[in-house]
Amino acid sequence: MRISVRCRSSRGSAIIASGVNTDLYNEIIDDTIALVQRAANPRKGTIAISRETAALIEHMSARSATVAEAAPSIAAEPAIPSVASDDPAAALAALAVEVSGCTKCGLCQTRTQTVFSDGSPTADLVFVGEAPGFYEDQQGVPFVGAAGQLLTDIITKGMKLRREDVYICNVLKCRPPENRDPSPEEKRQCEPYLVRQLEIVRPKVICALGGHAAKTLLKTDAPTGKLRGKWHFYHGIPLRVTFHPAYLLRTPSDKRKTWEDIQEVMKVLNGEVDPRAAGATEASLFE
Repeated sequence: MRISVRCRSSRGSAIIASGVNTDLYNEIIDDTIALVQRAANPRKGTIAISRETAALIEHMSARSATVAEAAPSIAAEPAIPSVASDDPAAALAALAVEVSGCTKCGLCQTRTQTVFSDGSPTADLVFVGEAPGFYEDQQGVPFVGAAGQLLTDIITKGMKLRREDVYICNVLKCRPPENRDPSPEEKRQCEPYLVRQLEIVRPKVICALGGHAAKTLLKTDAPTGKLRGKWHFYHGIPLRVTFHPAYLLRTPSDKRKTWEDIQEVMKVLNGEVDPRAAGATEASLFE
């Protein structure tokens, strides 16, 4: 028995299948459709085929539609390579790729590029700042402007370390326009990236630079002045709060207090002080 079916070109649509050369596949399909159309009734645009052929076409059409529906989700997200947990450099590189394609908040529309981190993936000390500024947005590296130079001086001249031996990142990975304060929603959307960075690096000490970093990590609304001068814990990691270098550029009189905080950090890194003996407070668990 023979039935009539109407032919419709699929040109312009994409069929995605694992392990298939999609360009060649779609070319074959389009050529086949062209041959069928030429053989079809020119007035009605139909062609007679057998029931078996019709059933096969229906089966293939349903299968292609299922694959095509899944295609947008496959193409929408960049591929994140699988990495071993004992390879922090590779894990951070994979996370940086994910961050570079982030569109979770409106900052993705105004940034030049994302600013992920700088320094060693196996650092004992992590500095966490607020957000990238103008120069960071341009270069893709955190703390490279005037505040960054001050932080570098603290690390190299004060702590006698190399900048590449510590790990530096921010709560936000994109610059807020005009260097405004990060909004609560921006911090909420970006914080999971920071959590994962700290999980991967797993430093001996975290130094929170300024109020936004301290409040995000410690889940508190207390001001920087009340949080500094004492030890806290972030999921078992000793955390010290100090002033942001940008604040110190505006208020140089507080550089002495920051140096006191940095000296305490150095004592813990050197094994001279156990923060747990100082009644440090514990931050909330990973969420």
